[in-house]
Amino acid sequence: MTALLEMRNITKTFPGVKALDDVSISVREGEIHAICGENGAGKSTLMKVLSGVYPIGSYEGEIVYDGDTAEFRGIRDSEDRGIIIIHQELALVPLLSIAENIYLGNERASSGVIDWHETFQQTEGLLAKVGLREAPGTKVDSLGVGKQQLVEIAKALSKNVRLLILDEPTAALSESDSQALLDLLLELKGQGVTSIIISHKLNEVRRVADSVTVIRDGATISTLDARGGELTEDRIVRDMVGRDMAHRYPEREARAGEVIFELSDWNAWHPEHADRQVIEDVSMTVRAGEVVGIAGLMGSGRTELAMSIFGKSYGRNVSGEVRMHGKPVDVSTVDRAINAGLAYVTEDRKTLGLILEDTIRRNTVLANLDGVSARGVLDEKRETEVAETYRKALRIRTPSVFQKVMNLSGGNQQKVVLSKWLFTEPELLILDEPTRGIDVGAKYEIYSIINELSAAGKAVIMISSEMPELLGMCDRIYVMNEGRFVGELAAAEASQESIMSLIVRDKGE
Repeated sequence: MTALLEMRNITKTFPGVKALDDVSISVREGEIHAICGENGAGKSTLMKVLSGVYPIGSYEGEIVYDGDTAEFRGIRDSEDRGIIIIHQELALVPLLSIAENIYLGNERASSGVIDWHETFQQTEGLLAKVGLREAPGTKVDSLGVGKQQLVEIAKALSKNVRLLILDEPTAALSESDSQALLDLLLELKGQGVTSIIISHKLNEVRRVADSVTVIRDGATISTLDARGGELTEDRIVRDMVGRDMAHRYPEREARAGEVIFELSDWNAWHPEHADRQVIEDVSMTVRAGEVVGIAGLMGSGRTELAMSIFGKSYGRNVSGEVRMHGKPVDVSTVDRAINAGLAYVTEDRKTLGLILEDTIRRNTVLANLDGVSARGVLDEKRETEVAETYRKALRIRTPSVFQKVMNLSGGNQQKVVLSKWLFTEPELLILDEPTRGIDVGAKYEIYSIINELSAAGKAVIMISSEMPELLGMCDRIYVMNEGRFVGELAAAEASQESIMSLIVRDKGE
């Protein structure tokens, strides 16, 4: 199999920072090639060089594509050669239709007049290829993230894609949507489309990739070939982080103390569909020093439960009782939930957890402004001191707490969210997908912080779609299905099989 793409000795420097240092990769025609590395390793920068976002002249090195030296001066140049990149943040216009999005900037037109019949007809053919049954006139904002991802791929196919680049394509997708997308990549491979996929999900990488290039600190570490048996998760992890991680989860000694949090007969209905009950008679307890997991499939109600507990941020007609240290507490608003000792780290840190345009300092104190103010006036010196304290304690990698949060890696952004809630001094910390979209090295650091919190006597609820994560971190696991708890497992008896057995058995009933 010949190389379709070779990037040779690519070096890219920003003021004061060498983002890429002599990086080389080779991608064979018709393969799926994965690029793995920690956040900030240079993966996205390399793909921006390839796609012309960083044009010829702004980097050192050579790109050879389909046997010819490529000198891309912009994205249009790379797209003209069949190189299409789909970024993690999808570039669709929500209020336009699927057809309009697919052909935006590439309209089917004659003499300046769009041929809508041809546009819709060709869109139907493209949607069939990616497995979407929606009508071409459907507005994009009515689609879920998984279907929007398929629209992006259909858009790439409309441009006669030959090399498809996907940056964290399954980061925001459910398990079923992720599997459907991976199946589609394998189908496209059968049709001759070469793909480069950037992903932190090593199980997905192993499932579809023919080869993997690992980048660390802006340099090529290794290229592993699936055909040679080199493609193991342990080998990828070792090359990514520069050390063996035989223990993917840090060791912890469970020391459960008194019951801190009790939830009894909790119910909630959908905020828009009054007849749809989302949470049904849920009861649970969490002790001091305990990490309690909530497992379940997408749509089982885990996030809805967490948000309804935290100030009734989700749902209507929410009822039930919350007790802290055996005494009923009022959690009817976010302020009251915080005052009762609760904190909630949302699964969507970029939209609901952080103000990306603001600094680490400001984000850190947002949930407890009283802690940095006197008589209603903010004390900026105190703000800085608090942010510095948490920067050091949580090992946030940044030159300054005055850095904008949007410039941090995913793992460091998550640490800022944790800092914000730890400054409220909670007794119960609810973590919703705490490691979503961050690399394996940063995950280990988040796990270590969770262990430190439990060792300090905090009660922790951990929601995760990754069952190995729950099994590796939790003392007990509640299993949730269709808004109800269908089982509770101690760490010693919990496994992926036992969790799925409870879910399937409940569905059967």
